[in-house]
Amino acid sequence: MDNLLSSWCTTVKSLPQNYVFPEDVRPGNQIVPIFNNCPVIDLEKAVSGDRNDVIQQILKACQDCGFFQVINHGVCEDLIDDTMGIVKEFFNMPNEDKVSLYSLDPQKSCRLYTSSFGYARESIHLWRDALKHPCHPLDEYVDLWPQKPPKYRDVVGKYTLEVRNLSLKILDMICEGLKLKPGYFEDELTGIQLLNLNHYPPCPEPSLALGVSKHRDPNTITILYQGNVSGLQVLKDRQWFGIEPFPNAFVVNIGQQLKVISNGRFESVEHRAVTNSKEARYTIATFINPRNDAVIEPAKELLEKDDCRPLFRTFRYKDFHHAFEQHRGEGEATLEVFKIKG
Repeated sequence: MDNLLSSWCTTVKSLPQNYVFPEDVRPGNQIVPIFNNCPVIDLEKAVSGDRNDVIQQILKACQDCGFFQVINHGVCEDLIDDTMGIVKEFFNMPNEDKVSLYSLDPQKSCRLYTSSFGYARESIHLWRDALKHPCHPLDEYVDLWPQKPPKYRDVVGKYTLEVRNLSLKILDMICEGLKLKPGYFEDELTGIQLLNLNHYPPCPEPSLALGVSKHRDPNTITILYQGNVSGLQVLKDRQWFGIEPFPNAFVVNIGQQLKVISNGRFESVEHRAVTNSKEARYTIATFINPRNDAVIEPAKELLEKDDCRPLFRTFRYKDFHHAFEQHRGEGEATLEVFKIKG
């Protein structure tokens, strides 16, 4: 627990050397512009208005940005607020209430950790504490979750169910837009759901630190709630842009499996999290992953419709994730392993 960032970070006035990133990686003091072109899509219009128009907005966002925000998404606003309240309460509990969850073992199902899963192997650490655990099927995993705060399992359980429904709704619209067979993304391609709660305490020198390093998500799709404190940045046209929080919105991030399934039509973009010196930032990330043995390949219906050759070979998700870990999150380098040459 001595490694836990929140247990000591308020006592330092300068950044410890093992949290200082190299000059070519750190955010520095440059002003990062807001990504004003990040689409904000009203999902309610898929029910009350023109469903096809909403689908086309999603497809365009997947192709052009790899990121978009959704509003009127059906997840109860009070539930979102309650969940964020529980997240803040958890990270601010005394260390003795969290000690049983802290571990350096990446195989532990429900794990509190600092920086990343590879803390013990890192020379430079990320400025964050995180709690990660599986949450689907809920009844299979909920007993592994924190018992404190007392309402954690009840509130977070309801949240994970709602966000899973949202992710499947978005994937259904993607499926419909690509004209894939109904249910294409069910079961194998969405069988694993992980919740990652992040706490980024105020940082004494944010220009030197990172909350999350530059990476592409290796999964199918990510649903992020970033509260009301900015920090998420995406790399587009070789420039960093900030994705500002939109009230009660979720950020949707296209994972690399969707890039493969769409045969390169969708983009999975590099992104990172930066810190600030004034206020703590808390985020709730939901990762929808394929099952480890799921077969991933460009959708055959898409290849036939577009009369094109596959850009990626068929593989199992566990092999992709192994390559992703070997390349330390470098998404493009990982995809190169599975590209069809020539």
